Amino acid sequence: MLNPISKHRSYLLSFLMVWTVIFGIHTIILNFFYDIPGIISLADAALFNFLFAIIGYNLWFVIRFNLREKQKTFDLIISHVITAIVIIVIWILINYFLLRGLYGDDKSYLQFLNDSLPFRVISGIFFYMFFIMFYYVMLYYEDLQEKLKVESDLQNLVKEAELTALKSQINPHFLFNSLNSISSLTITNPDKAQEMVIKLSDFLRYSLSHDKNEKTSLEAEIDNLNRYLDIEKVRFGKRLNFVSDVSDNCSKMRIPNMILQPLIENSIKHGVYNSSEEVLVKLKCGMQKDYVFIEISNDYDPEAVKKVGQGIGLSNIKKRLQLIYQRQDLLETIAEKLTFTAKLKFPIDQDVTK
Repeated sequence: MLNPISKHRSYLLSFLMVWTVIFGIHTIILNFFYDIPGIISLADAALFNFLFAIIGYNLWFVIRFNLREKQKTFDLIISHVITAIVIIVIWILINYFLLRGLYGDDKSYLQFLNDSLPFRVISGIFFYMFFIMFYYVMLYYEDLQEKLKVESDLQNLVKEAELTALKSQINPHFLFNSLNSISSLTITNPDKAQEMVIKLSDFLRYSLSHDKNEKTSLEAEIDNLNRYLDIEKVRFGKRLNFVSDVSDNCSKMRIPNMILQPLIENSIKHGVYNSSEEVLVKLKCGMQKDYVFIEISNDYDPEAVKKVGQGIGLSNIKKRLQLIYQRQDLLETIAEKLTFTAKLKFPIDQDVTK
């Protein structure tokens, strides 16, 4: 793993700026408060601070080694104490003998160098602790970010798996009914059976070519609904009367693909299937504020619905909408007198027309 200071440009610039400021303050203090000559003050500040900056940068590898060894807390503390003592002693000795060799003739500076050793040791301890804490905080932060990313990825995988499962329940349900109809038609009306196979093929091609949580235009969804209805009209003939009323500004709005077909299938199952008379299935679409509203209604027999049951269609749609939009209030069903109505609303997001 790279040193976080070098991995992020902003951290590297901050690192250089901080040590430049420390160097400047060190120089000013020696020159103005201790009357150390300017050139000596610059040399003292440069050697002590920039050498520890190099040491501090490389302390990252000490941290990585300790983590790789998976030491216990007590052992880790002892390891850092020993490392700090060794590093600070070496740091002090290198600077002390270099400066003594360069400016040993200046008795006042030499005296200052000797007197300031305790302060320099304290500074070294502070610098060491600062670097250690910085690196551990960065490790914790990066580990937390990695865990959050993994958790987010897992949540997306679960969401995708749930959507896939829901779609896999919807499509075979319709396919089962269609194949049964084709099987019957091959005996009674082979020409219609062939026609139904072609239309079923077009419908399934559309269904399989779209991702489970992909959004598509309402216009494309209604085109696919017409394919589905053409198939069902082969089964039910004039008993199925479908009427749509879609405003022009709705046609380009984007909604989850294959979200309307199960509702129409539900209308046919509980309306047309149980009636010997013509049953009207209506689809209306309009826009209001930040939502696209779609209403699908059909004539139905309440007693017949009780016998057949509600099935999985409506439940699946609710789950899909909750997974995609993270909301539970986007589907409402109303059963009153002899009309069953399903009301959908879709939030209009920024990519509605893309």
